[in-house]
Amino acid sequence: MLTVAGIDHVVLRVRDAEASVAFYSGVLGCPVERRNDAIGLIHLRAGDSLIDLVPLDGRLGAAGGAGPGVEGRNVDHICLRLKDYEPAATMAHLKAHGVPFEAPAERYGAGGVAASIYLKDPDGNGIELRG
Repeated sequence: MLTVAGIDHVVLRVRDAEASVAFYSGVLGCPVERRNDAIGLIHLRAGDSLIDLVPLDGRLGAAGGAGPGVEGRNVDHICLRLKDYEPAATMAHLKAHGVPFEAPAERYGAGGVAASIYLKDPDGNGIELRG
């Protein structure tokens, strides 16, 4: 059985990166921690977690299809931090439940760089699992 320890980060697809940074940083007090302008990704610190902004005009944003709106999705994925995370055991657990997933890959999150696994929920929403 998996035990979720908390949310590592939430990724939001945004139309206007600077307006979103101004809101999350200036209004909500989530400072920019890291930027990767080459792929279009802005990490904002939210306590122990991150809010990641993916501008629609960046490489990651363009790959996500239509932007936020009636016909587009706004949230790219949510990341769940697992207690006692072990990628092989997690993959075995997912396989046992017939859940397709991507192989673990090194990604940056609130706890730094770590191997994480991507999958989809029944509605096609992205889920990332990490330790």
